[in-house]
Amino acid sequence: MPEREQGQEWKMEESMMQDFKIYYDEKEDILYLAKEGEEAEVVELSPCVHAELDSSGTLIGVEVFKASSMFKDVIKMMEKRLQAA
Repeated sequence: MPEREQGQEWKMEESMMQDFKIYYDEKEDILYLAKEGEEAEVVELSPCVHAELDSSGTLIGVEVFKASSMFKDVIKMMEKRLQAA
C-alpha cells in the first residue's frame, strides 16, 4: 500500500464523515452519529459507546451514552474559548 501524506488521510476521513449526521437526545443524554443503512449488529466499544454495523460490517452509527459527562471537559474548553473571543 503506498504511503500517504497526513493531509491526504485527513481528507479521506473527512469525506467518510460527511455521510454521517449528528443527533443529540438531551432528555436521554445520548449523542448519536448516523448514516443511511440498516443495523445488523451492535458492538460495545466501551460501557457507554456502541458501534452499529450493517450486514456487510460497515459502520453506520455510533451511540454515546451519558454524552454530557463524557464530553464535559471538551465542552468546558469550548465555552472558555467562546468567552475569550
